Amino acid sequence: MLPAASALSGAKGNDSKEEISLQRPWGARWTEVLARDGCTAVPLGHCSTGNGPSTEHELRGLGTLKGAGLAGMASGPMSSADSSSLSTPEELLDTFDSALGRHDDSSSLGSDSELNGAAPYRQTDRYGFLGASGAQDGPAQPPVELVRHRENRWLEMTSHWEKAMARRYKKVKVLCRKGIPSSMRARCWPLLCGGQASMTRNQGKYKELEQSPGDPQWLETIEKDIHRQFPFHEMFLSPEGHGQRGLLQLLKAYTVYRPREGYCQAQGPVAAVLLMHMPAEQAFWCLVQISERYLPGYYSPEMEAVLLDGEVFMALLRRVCPKAYKHLQKHDVGPLLYVTEWFLCLYSRTLPFPTVLRIWDAFLSEGVKVLFRVGLVLVRLALGSSEKLRDCTGVVETLEKLRSIPARLLQEDTFMAEVYDVAVSDRDVERECQSQLAKLCKVRPDFGYRPEQRLPNAKAVFDAQQLEDAQQPEKDKHPAPTFLIPEIVVDPPPPLLKEQRRLEKERLKEQRRQEQERHQQEEVQRRQEEAAAEKQARKKKPPGRKKPDTRGKTFHMAQHPMLSPAQGGRKGEEPGPAKRNSAPYLETYF
Repeated sequence: MLPAASALSGAKGNDSKEEISLQRPWGARWTEVLARDGCTAVPLGHCSTGNGPSTEHELRGLGTLKGAGLAGMASGPMSSADSSSLSTPEELLDTFDSALGRHDDSSSLGSDSELNGAAPYRQTDRYGFLGASGAQDGPAQPPVELVRHRENRWLEMTSHWEKAMARRYKKVKVLCRKGIPSSMRARCWPLLCGGQASMTRNQGKYKELEQSPGDPQWLETIEKDIHRQFPFHEMFLSPEGHGQRGLLQLLKAYTVYRPREGYCQAQGPVAAVLLMHMPAEQAFWCLVQISERYLPGYYSPEMEAVLLDGEVFMALLRRVCPKAYKHLQKHDVGPLLYVTEWFLCLYSRTLPFPTVLRIWDAFLSEGVKVLFRVGLVLVRLALGSSEKLRDCTGVVETLEKLRSIPARLLQEDTFMAEVYDVAVSDRDVERECQSQLAKLCKVRPDFGYRPEQRLPNAKAVFDAQQLEDAQQPEKDKHPAPTFLIPEIVVDPPPPLLKEQRRLEKERLKEQRRQEQERHQQEEVQRRQEEAAAEKQARKKKPPGRKKPDTRGKTFHMAQHPMLSPAQGGRKGEEPGPAKRNSAPYLETYF
């Protein structure tokens, strides 16, 4: 972690305003204008590096452009907008001096000290920092075999990048979460953010911008900040070295490319990290993609996107870590006091360098959602429990707690595992953006930023570039390759006339109708034949013996005499009519 020291320098202004510049540990001065009537601190957009701006351009570059930036934020009803207010300038000076003290700038990684060279015995770590002050290696490095395996997978994937992004983006995201090998970042980062495609589409553009003289006032402002960017990295040691000269040319080219946005001091560390990994032209187009696709509005004069994302961050924090949210609300610690530096510099001045690189791998793949997740984890690590909040009795103590998270909790593998476990999705970020945007528009009707301009991930950036290439006129497309590709032309069938198509449809319809009628007639005929056959079979069957109808009849029983042979009866002879009571034979009649 960077040292927590901060220095305050006050400068008296005219009778109506007083300016107080807060010196950040990495050398950025966040100017606050305190109006005597309201005594409300309004942090403005860009950073100050000189003793006092004299022209409008310098005011813009130093972040004290009146009426721009985040001015007007204090008038809103949101707590995070007016949470940076303190009672008087003297109170602010006394508070920070007593709590943080004054330290030498040379102890900070991004201090104002300037190194012209390193002693021969000074050694650099694997990232190019002198000693271990710039980056702290993890407890254990992955085995060489695993690194080689990952490099081969990335080589294979980048060789067929369009196919990988179109069909296997989930696999790309998984590999980015595991960490891109250091040897492959120069190849993968431009492909992920679309910088490689932009450079191919605008061949020779960077040379033209680099040779342009640029605005002298912007150049003066950039030169004041160049030596602050990673002064303990071997690439930026000497003012005449290729690192500082390349960074100056890159930032100047951006001011020429986007004259309305100009230069923002927070772009310095972002461009410096890119220059550590790739040539200046690739780094320039990656910076353009980050500023326009991933974080549009972050480096503009109004900085409305930062204000909106600060409110979104607080809304997500209320759901993820309610205890820390209540503490920040209780002490009026607004998100712009700490989130601004995190988001604008992409954590490059906040966390150990290996962790920063892993965050960038995920950010270029999954978009701004990663910045929110990382910030939520940092707040939870610093203020997530009652024990951690015991010593935080005010704004200064809370900010100091956020800056002094133990280094063991920020190791890349452990920290990134917690980041990926945070339950914040693209849909959550989009929903909160719409909700907070509606609130801000009620407070500030002229709020012009719209989150639809921001693309959520590398897949969306790739799709947008593919669509732009498809809509590009033929004459503006890239020149064809030198080798000839045989073309196979297949003539389409001749189109039918409209009347012919209508007649064909009617003919098919009539044919289907006749077919249905024929099937119905066959079904009726079959049923009739079955009924006739059943009726004929019933007629041919012989009638059975009819049983007598005995309903309503009276039965009479009579006994017939049974003549024995002795009485004159012959064997087999039927007896004649018997007299009553003459024999036991019974005769029934009715």
